[in-house]
Amino acid sequence: MAKTLVSLQDLHKFDQLDILARQVVEGFIIGLHKSPFHGFSVEFAEHRLYNPGDPIKNVDWKVYGRTDRMFIKKFEEETNLRCRIILDASSSMYFPADAGKADQPPLNKLHFSAYSAAVLMYMLKKQRDAVGLTIFSDEVEFHTKSKSTTVHHNLLKANIHKVLERKIVKKDRRKTAAAKCLHEIAENIRKRSLVIIFSDMFENHENVNEVFSGLQHLKHNKHEVVVFHVVDRKKELDFEFENRPYIFVDMETGQEEKVKPSQVKQYYKKQMEQFTQNLKLKCLQYKIDFEILDINAAKEDDGKGWWKMLHAYLVKRSKMKT
Repeated sequence: MAKTLVSLQDLHKFDQLDILARQVVEGFIIGLHKSPFHGFSVEFAEHRLYNPGDPIKNVDWKVYGRTDRMFIKKFEEETNLRCRIILDASSSMYFPADAGKADQPPLNKLHFSAYSAAVLMYMLKKQRDAVGLTIFSDEVEFHTKSKSTTVHHNLLKANIHKVLERKIVKKDRRKTAAAKCLHEIAENIRKRSLVIIFSDMFENHENVNEVFSGLQHLKHNKHEVVVFHVVDRKKELDFEFENRPYIFVDMETGQEEKVKPSQVKQYYKKQMEQFTQNLKLKCLQYKIDFEILDINAAKEDDGKGWWKMLHAYLVKRSKMKT
């Protein structure tokens, strides 16, 4: 698969991604002193003399007891984590098509996933950990090795930006082939990694068991896996529509159905609950972390979606033996 070089002209496009990622991550880290994850990414490096104003919690009291002098424990970040971010860019991820308009979530599923990937990449870069990116739809469109260099991060951001610039057109609808792609990805990740998947998991119902087989393939190869099931909860799970006729369009095939929501809501919700529960149970069976990320929770005034995503990442990271 060809890699695209990053031009200087493209670098300004990353500002929005970088600013958002920095704000989310640094705001999250500030709140970590109240969190059980404090110290998740550091290991002891050396001592230095205590200076007035230094946090008391970092004082090495054992050394103080021996020397009667106060020393601060300095830490350095771990550098041996490899993370693989897998981003579903199929056409169903562009739902809702009118995101950002009145009474709609500010982002569609693809934008929320892409921004979440950028947030994780910023976190990994701060920790000097290696990260690789895979983008798929009906095929693996982009795949890199895991690296920690600035040039590599710019390459990943360039390809995320390309995904964000895509427009859905009838002649270029991209179906989901998660099953096939997950098997291919599993064969191409050579070293044990933390694998994070952003997808609505809306595979053809006939291939659902194959999707689970692909996830199992990743676990069989000793990877730790987190599945972020990205949805618009109001529309896709709760089916909250006004009680009037709508024309619903399958974003991957273009098939149209004219339906009055009240006629199908009960059946639809039951099917979606079964689908989601099946995902959860299968992930539990394979010891895969499963989190539902609601794009409605990504509003700038609360950021619950970002925080839930980062907490899940830290929990999985803390379980990995380095």
